[in-house]
Amino acid sequence: MTQDMERRRRWRLVLGGAEADGLGGDGEGTPLKLSALDRRMDDALGGLYDAAGPRRGGLGASAPRVARWLADLREFFPADVVRVLQADAIERLDLQQLLFEPEMLDGVEPDVNLVGTLLTLKGVMPQRARDAARAVVRRVVDDLTRRLEEPTRAAVTGSLSRAQRNFRPRPAEIDWDRTIRANLKTYQPDRSTVIPERLVGHGRRRRSLRDIVLCLDQSGSMASSVVYAGVFGAVLASLPAVTTRVVVFDTAVADLSEHLDDPVDVLYGIQLGGGTDINRALAYCQGVIQRPEQTVMVLISDLFEGGNEREMLARARALKDSGVQLIALLALSDDGAPSYDHGVARALAGMGIPAFACTPDHFPGLMAAAIRGDDVGSWAATQGLPVRGAGVG
Repeated sequence: MTQDMERRRRWRLVLGGAEADGLGGDGEGTPLKLSALDRRMDDALGGLYDAAGPRRGGLGASAPRVARWLADLREFFPADVVRVLQADAIERLDLQQLLFEPEMLDGVEPDVNLVGTLLTLKGVMPQRARDAARAVVRRVVDDLTRRLEEPTRAAVTGSLSRAQRNFRPRPAEIDWDRTIRANLKTYQPDRSTVIPERLVGHGRRRRSLRDIVLCLDQSGSMASSVVYAGVFGAVLASLPAVTTRVVVFDTAVADLSEHLDDPVDVLYGIQLGGGTDINRALAYCQGVIQRPEQTVMVLISDLFEGGNEREMLARARALKDSGVQLIALLALSDDGAPSYDHGVARALAGMGIPAFACTPDHFPGLMAAAIRGDDVGSWAATQGLPVRGAGVG
């Protein structure tokens, strides 16, 4: 096939072969002939993008057809392209009902957005599809855990190791190895000894060294963020040096901390959708925080308050003033710049509470910076994460 013919073939697959596409196989108007494989690819794309007017998915016999269609997509395109086509299909062809069919769920390419859709619809999903839906959620969660667990564990435990050292230790708390290393310059050869000018201690090993509270807005717009946060919450809960609590809210508040041994259980405890009452969520967190100066609290929300905004901001200030390191994440996802309430973000920034969007890959570093007591807003700026409401972004 000549280079010109290959170019025409590619454009034919892109444009769909309608009369107005202006393509001919030989440059003189002869229709371009597709191979059997190309026709299958063309049919798969045409089923999604050539629909005339709104189309509706159905149940029953249609589900195996859609499953075969998804199998064709996975054969022809890489996984990242399949995810885009899959999202377009759910939106353009109204395939949400087909997500209720086990045959369909067995055929989809799982990703975070699909998990968000399944969690949104789980309350009305028929029993026959629930096991298949949970299996899809499990696949995505296991993949995310493999990707995110080790960076989170390394970042957090490393910061805790540095944060727990103290330089006025009691005798039983002295770390002699680090103390000797820190004082080698005072070594006295004639006495064969080190004169310790500075003592380095292990720190006081009481209960956990830090308390972490993840407060998650479960409104529908935060679906991807909630999925990532659920996985991170479970990873953090597995670290003995921190105590982790996960609180979710819409117009009500639910504490899912007892489910943190399994992130899938955390996600299934979330009901995406509904309104937003940040004020009520902050009030609950105020009541459960026992060591404010040792607490890092991450509010993951687009900050669109449906409750009492003035009272919500007053609670945020009270948490900050009590010693809690409060951070507002406008999104925890790879989706780019989020939609958020700029006025509330500016108000939080005025209190010294940074507000910015964070990718999952940056989250371990964020927690490490917060545990060390660093200026999180400055840390975010160095990572290329614009801090909102502070004259940036």
